[in-house]
Amino acid sequence: MTDLLREAPLGQILRWATGNRILQYPEELPGFELPKTYTALLNSDKHQEIQGIPTREQEATHQSSRSSNAASDIEKVKTEPSPYDEADKTLGLTRTRSRLETAPYSEDRLEVEAELAIERTRTQPVIPQKTSDGLILVDWYTTDDSANPYNWTNKKRFLISLIICLYTFVVYTGSAIYTSSIGGVMEKFGVSETDASLPLSLYVLAYGIGPLLWAPLSEIPIIGRSPVYAATMALFTILSLPTAMASNFAGLLVLRFLQGFFGSPCLAIGAATMQDMYSMLYLPYALVGWVSAAYCGPALGPLLSGFAVTAKGWRWSLWEILWAAGPVFLLMFLLLPETSTPNILLRRAQRLRKLTGDDRLRSQSEIDQKSLRPTAILVDAVIKPMEITIKDPAILFVNLYTAIIYGIYYSFFEVFPLVYPPMYGFSLGMVGVVFLCVLVSCIAGIAIYCGYLHYILIPDIKANGLRAQESRLVPALFACFGPTIGLFVFAWTANPSIHWIAPTIGIVIYGGTVFVVMQCIFVYVPLSYPQYAASLFAGNDFLRSAFACGSIMFGRPLFLNLGVGKGVSLLGGLSVIGIIGMFALWIFGAKLRARSKFAVA
Repeated sequence: MTDLLREAPLGQILRWATGNRILQYPEELPGFELPKTYTALLNSDKHQEIQGIPTREQEATHQSSRSSNAASDIEKVKTEPSPYDEADKTLGLTRTRSRLETAPYSEDRLEVEAELAIERTRTQPVIPQKTSDGLILVDWYTTDDSANPYNWTNKKRFLISLIICLYTFVVYTGSAIYTSSIGGVMEKFGVSETDASLPLSLYVLAYGIGPLLWAPLSEIPIIGRSPVYAATMALFTILSLPTAMASNFAGLLVLRFLQGFFGSPCLAIGAATMQDMYSMLYLPYALVGWVSAAYCGPALGPLLSGFAVTAKGWRWSLWEILWAAGPVFLLMFLLLPETSTPNILLRRAQRLRKLTGDDRLRSQSEIDQKSLRPTAILVDAVIKPMEITIKDPAILFVNLYTAIIYGIYYSFFEVFPLVYPPMYGFSLGMVGVVFLCVLVSCIAGIAIYCGYLHYILIPDIKANGLRAQESRLVPALFACFGPTIGLFVFAWTANPSIHWIAPTIGIVIYGGTVFVVMQCIFVYVPLSYPQYAASLFAGNDFLRSAFACGSIMFGRPLFLNLGVGKGVSLLGGLSVIGIIGMFALWIFGAKLRARSKFAVA
């Protein structure tokens, strides 16, 4: 528990305020002994390398030397056997590799994780490396080092995952929870229905723009993920107060946009936090929970605010955001630790330098940061996603398809009030209850996808290794028919002469199958484009949210002009593109990746 509190934002603030006299790390405690593997290197006058995996600089040097057959000074520095236990030679990974060296989704990572899963069951020293210029790389001390997020207990990882999911749920709920207040906003500020929808659409647009900033910012080792979470969630919570008290419409629009912008880190780096803690094989389970929170948030928002707004007024939905965000922020502030390995090891290196006075102790991220430029961050964050989207047909399809799905999803917030109150006599609160069917569909989707992971995918990977990336699309080949079927069922059964359960069944079919399709796509993208995964997700988030923002504005006029049946049928017709595209991606995906300069074959 002490480790959890120490790594959380509150613990870090208390350490800073007391000059690191409380909640100390092992390196700061009296009597701490530096591991013998580090002591041997620090006390050595010779530039010898410890047995293990060579660094990128050494690999490049040796490769150049072999190809030219020319002697060099670096060739004279031979790799000698370790003076330590021979058992260390079996260790598959003797240091934390740079993110530029090891793709986050690869056969190499799978093999390393499988080997280390065995090694972590016993304590063995992780041997540090010395670079060609004499720097000593700071890493985990042992294979079961408790500071390594992969070695955290299941309870600790579950608690952190739960906090991230609650955080994600609150932010996503904050979008659609406003829909119950549209009528009250129209009356209060004298605006049209389209204008009254702007606080919802701007919120959605803002949490699509946010990842373009927060995702690359959280990847900078000196910053990490925890400060981004804490600072932005604090601002999100603070802004919820003036938003609920807004006295003019322009102020409401600005505050809602800022709410969405500062709430977006859950969308930008929530998946990255899960990846920090879970192995590649079982990461999909963690992502299912996180995506479920994001998926159900908008659906349950109208339920949470419908009855309250009817009884207490339109501001009540905005107060509910504050009441939900406050406790979640406190949990994050008290218990959400840093999970980024580069950040954890960077701070360990700083403590070791202070302890020993030896400036040669460096983390891998500090070495990588030498070439890190703000312009490179900007290119990767903003320009690179758009470049790949334009130049790569597979990513272009994925982004367009997910944007259409997201747009259709938010369009339902506009069509429900046109169906259930006038056709079936539902109150505003009862319309919110209808959104529970999305929760039901999400649970069904979770059961189907987790069953696929448990009984088919994971056993197959253990037996045969990673297959071609297109194999991850197999569940989507069946599920991609569901959105079209569900939309047409809803479109042509939404009629006063037909029981309300019929269109509701259409929503369940749509919601459950969309969940499966999205899960498959979100796994396929990083497998195929591991080096640009963060940028691609940021770009995908932006395009999805931008389309959803527009769909909120044109959804109601579309249904009013064409009618519910024809309007929803038009959306169903658009979703047919997804069926064709999904099968095309499955069949031709390998050829498209082979021609792409961005993809991993």
